[in-house]
Amino acid sequence: MGKALDAVKLQKVFETEKLLNEIRDTDVLLERILTEARAIANADAGSIYVIEDKQPSAVNALTYHEEENEYKNKLLRIKYAQNDTQQPSRPDAKSPYVYFTVPITKASIAGYCACTGQILNIPDAYHIEGDTPYKFNSSTDISTGYKTVSMLTLPLITSSGQTLGVLQIINAKDKNGKVIAFTDDSVEFIKQFASSVTQALEHTYLTSNMIKRMQRMAEFRDPKETGVHVERVSDFSLEIYDQWAANRHIEKEERMKFRDLLKIAAKCHDLGKVGISDVILKKPGPGRFTEEERAIMMSHTCVGAQLFTPPESEIDEMSRDVALHHHEWWDGSERGYPGKIDYTTYQIGNPIEKCEPLKGEEIPLSARIVAIADVFDALSHSRVYKEAWSIDDAFMEIQSLSGKQFDPSLVLAFLEVKERIISINAAYERMEKK
Repeated sequence: MGKALDAVKLQKVFETEKLLNEIRDTDVLLERILTEARAIANADAGSIYVIEDKQPSAVNALTYHEEENEYKNKLLRIKYAQNDTQQPSRPDAKSPYVYFTVPITKASIAGYCACTGQILNIPDAYHIEGDTPYKFNSSTDISTGYKTVSMLTLPLITSSGQTLGVLQIINAKDKNGKVIAFTDDSVEFIKQFASSVTQALEHTYLTSNMIKRMQRMAEFRDPKETGVHVERVSDFSLEIYDQWAANRHIEKEERMKFRDLLKIAAKCHDLGKVGISDVILKKPGPGRFTEEERAIMMSHTCVGAQLFTPPESEIDEMSRDVALHHHEWWDGSERGYPGKIDYTTYQIGNPIEKCEPLKGEEIPLSARIVAIADVFDALSHSRVYKEAWSIDDAFMEIQSLSGKQFDPSLVLAFLEVKERIISINAAYERMEKK
């Protein structure tokens, strides 16, 4: 019976690996890796960390062992955290957004795994046996009232030996729901799983790096549209979609596929600004455009769409839709643009022609979502031509435009995830200050 059960579990691991290899966005993949790893080991909670660069100003405050020198300018950032015990009462609600970082040293369990490449299977986090350089940090347990017992922590290492992050799953449970230590079989299954998913991670990093290079190109042209703005818009868009999909009971696999594409496409919403003249793009002051200049500025939607034409993938198709239509108005107002235009014939440098507006669900869902995320972020952050609005005022403005500029069902979803939006925004502010 045990061997048959193991075979079933191994088959599940292989099927999961296949699904993960179809995901193209790194963040979506990391979140799914954590979910699936917990399912394989029947773990109650877990976190996934990524290795990121930090500002040089933070380096001098830390002391590193010689073998840790390669990590002295980096840190581990918790990317996703999941906890079934502390899951909100609504089944479609998410856990609170979590953000914190730890230095990559052997003093922490996750840091030790990153530094050494070793797997740690700890039966009781509060009673670690032997003389170890790492200790369990109980501060999160204290602040949340959760009790961590068993922990399985392992690095995510590519075939070339590069450590991408750390996977940590917590509190394995038996069939009766009792917390137990992670079994040897569970460790082997998770090792097999982690070894395979790093290949999928490498592929998503390639896609991510390509998009980041395109973002940097746009940022060189228009310093107002920073990479951080793009990342925030992408994160906000995902939160809006997740809540909207939950409200409509969208099937899990359809939801996972759409959110994967959206996370990438949202980052491409303003890439078309690379085709706008500096004379117009960098013209200072409010009310700064003539009518013709405004029509040229609006053409960034067509240029952006042309970058993804002809589309060679579903990512290209959604990126084209987002770039072209994220400035449309839900009520069909002529303030929206570019409308029903043949963007393929547009010539760079010319004003766009006035076309019949798009209205309602004629506007692609992805573009309707990004429209809200983009306007909210623009309102709540300063630009060279305006001061930042308060977060509350920015939320009220989005709400006031429900049914006018924005899809009411998406505005509702946006307001329902207000706390997560605020937490994500605050996390980015902390990242920028580091």
